[in-house]
Amino acid sequence: MRGGVGAPLRPAAWSCLHTFQKLNQRRDISSWLTRWFPKTPAKSVVAQKTPIKVELVAGKTYRWCVCGRSKKQPFCDGSHFFQRTGLSPLKFKAQETRTVALCTCKATQKAPYCDGTHRSERVQKAEVGSPL
Repeated sequence: MRGGVGAPLRPAAWSCLHTFQKLNQRRDISSWLTRWFPKTPAKSVVAQKTPIKVELVAGKTYRWCVCGRSKKQPFCDGSHFFQRTGLSPLKFKAQETRTVALCTCKATQKAPYCDGTHRSERVQKAEVGSPL
């Protein structure tokens, strides 16, 4: 009996099976990517309710924490990646050497610099570690 149950697969069937296996591998990869890199990023959380003053050095590149989960505020320590937030740090280069106040409430409109938003009722009522 040719092509019946239990019969050996012909080359065309092997090709079809191989294609199906590749599709399954891609699906597995895409689900892995979705877990690590969500399409909808998490919201930033309030790291602190006051800015941090730091001296920036002219020409040096910094990475400001956007997610609020870094233990090295106001700078990024990679927590956004390990906690799968879908957020990325804000990379910026200091134009001159000077002391500035960097935002840690993560609600500023002038990121990474503090614009005083931390004084708002909305930020002051929020718990540290919670999203706004």
